[in-house]
Amino acid sequence: LVQPRGNHLLEWQSALQTSQPSTSTTMVAQRSEASGEGAPMTLWQCTKKFGLVLAYISVSTLLIRFNKMMMQDDHFPFAIVLSAIHMLVSSVLCGVLYLVAPSMFPAMESTKGQTASLMKLFLPIGAFFAVMLYGSNQAYRFCSVALLQFMKEANVMIVFLISCAAGLQSMNRVRLALIVWVIAGATISVSGDLKFSLIGIAFQAASQLAECARVVLGEIALSGRRLDPLTYTSFVAPLCFVVLSVASVFTWEARIVPAMGSCWPLILMNALVAFALNILVAAVIKEISAVGFVLTGLTKDILIVV
Repeated sequence: LVQPRGNHLLEWQSALQTSQPSTSTTMVAQRSEASGEGAPMTLWQCTKKFGLVLAYISVSTLLIRFNKMMMQDDHFPFAIVLSAIHMLVSSVLCGVLYLVAPSMFPAMESTKGQTASLMKLFLPIGAFFAVMLYGSNQAYRFCSVALLQFMKEANVMIVFLISCAAGLQSMNRVRLALIVWVIAGATISVSGDLKFSLIGIAFQAASQLAECARVVLGEIALSGRRLDPLTYTSFVAPLCFVVLSVASVFTWEARIVPAMGSCWPLILMNALVAFALNILVAAVIKEISAVGFVLTGLTKDILIVV
């Protein structure tokens, strides 16, 4: 499969592979080798993937409930600042773990001397994160939650198409039909008034495209460069913290500091749960692909509603 020379995803992909040709075939081969595609999965591999998915759904659901409690007026209702704290704690914990147990970061050694090439990948991830955050927050001002949830069901298809363009997935009728069927089933579960606004839809569309691109780039980093979840988080968390810190400056309120002082034990526990989720997100993307990660997210959403 030959990709267009102007494809930015391939440029990021080529930056990761300095010693091998940057082609879709190479990426697919690396992913197949890492995930065991082309050969039947062993019982251990199946158990490992299922355990990661189950852990991701459980921790993600816990964090959603935890965040909902934190957003109450008598706790810490400052979403952007709380997210910045999440990334700060994740960055600090990754640094401490690397100093104490560097063996937990098996891919870190291979990143030395590759800062420039890695930044070509991780800087776009940080930029997409900023666009995703801003777009999703703005969309809620113009559109109903039901409409936004309806639009989010398209994430599976968006991720699949971007993955195909990047050489991470291959298009065939069975996969396409399966994804359409999943989207249709998830869409039926959306309920509520659909409040339309072209501006809100534009913000949400930009947010979704950025989020899907970020997830696919994460798979490229984890599969193409063979980064482990902790090494990946060590690079992503500080960049996301910088983005969120800038956003916090523009949304700062005087009552944030007093609220932080009174709720710091809850904030710390919340950040620890977020750190665990960050690691699980990277692990799930590495093990079952970006498309599988989004499908897992749909399953989680259905379970939360039920």
